Amino acid sequence: MKTISFKVSEDEASLIRRMAGEAGLNVSEFLRSRVVATPTVATGPLPRTRCEHTGAEIFATAPTLPHLTTEAVREILADFP
Repeated sequence: MKTISFKVSEDEASLIRRMAGEAGLNVSEFLRSRVVATPTVATGPLPRTRCEHTGAEIFATAPTLPHLTTEAVREILADFP
């Protein structure tokens, strides 16, 4: 495995260490998790579909995700001020 080093201020180093600890990771694991993301959805044009209620063209749900329902939206927004 390769090693990459870079300079940060004392405050930045403290922040990185604190955030890594809060995430339950060591600094290397934390920085890798923040920088090297594994895409969960393919890139490219978003698929579109027709809304069954309005007939409007809308973005379709990604194939890897469950369909977004009215009930799911209500649950998501239940605690929204």
